[in-house]
Amino acid sequence: MHYVTVIGSGNVGANTAFFIAERGITDVALFDIREGIATGKALDMMEAAPIRKYRNRIRAAETLDVIADSETVILAAGKVRAPGAKREDLFADNRRIVSELAPEIARLAPQARILIATEPVDLITTEFVKLSGLDRSRVMGIGGCLDVTRLRYFASQALGLSPENISATVIGRHADSMIVLPRYCSVSGLPLTAFIDEEQLIDIVEQTRRAGDLIVSMAQRASAFYAPSAAITDLVDAIHMDLRRVLCVSLMFQGEYDIEGVAMSLPAVIGANGIERVIVPELTPAELERLRSSSADLRSILAAGGAA
Repeated sequence: MHYVTVIGSGNVGANTAFFIAERGITDVALFDIREGIATGKALDMMEAAPIRKYRNRIRAAETLDVIADSETVILAAGKVRAPGAKREDLFADNRRIVSELAPEIARLAPQARILIATEPVDLITTEFVKLSGLDRSRVMGIGGCLDVTRLRYFASQALGLSPENISATVIGRHADSMIVLPRYCSVSGLPLTAFIDEEQLIDIVEQTRRAGDLIVSMAQRASAFYAPSAAITDLVDAIHMDLRRVLCVSLMFQGEYDIEGVAMSLPAVIGANGIERVIVPELTPAELERLRSSSADLRSILAAGGAA
């Protein structure tokens, strides 16, 4: 039986379940350690099914054992950012969650693909791979997917074009130090740089960098959840349907650019087996230096157990 399990029924987890059902991909099981929340949200969403016309079932699970038959497991549990906080500020608390869950998920669902939405995504993805013992092809974070969809939106606004016509590539950390590669961005196959000048490009990149912080600052009590949920749903679809789509995901580096032992985003072919192939774009010396600097920052945070 193919279904997806979402661990964590907060804003990201619940909206991911809803988006998966609306898209008609597969059934969803919701699990949360807080008693009743998964049951209540699953019931609420299923009561909307007659109107929204989705046929997939969303159900609550009493125990983590539900993941045993899951095709994909989505980790969306943990604390979210407060205004003014950085993603790394969540690491100490959310690290404890992944340290408990990673070995259990690997034991109960050794066949599953794991999608990491818990912040800070790159650090939690790194920890999950190390603690679970799973191959890196099975574990991916949503950081790059989220950065790409934001970049596509801001570019579409600047150009007055549909975001469907825009493709983009963002690598590195899901943070201010993300690396946008304009020469790998296009509009219906034509270079993005043919449509905008350097000043516009700088503005689009800056909006992408600040998007998450701006949402937290404006919403006050919640971080972004619609766009992250949409990014997760895209990954679930690519896995469930074996689409072999090229998507930017946070993955454990194993020698790419001579970097080891930390997760950051790179484009990869995503299919039924998870990460089918990692794509390594050619970088300028300056971009390579920024990427290696980001990997050093991540190692420092991991060693300290919190923000650096």
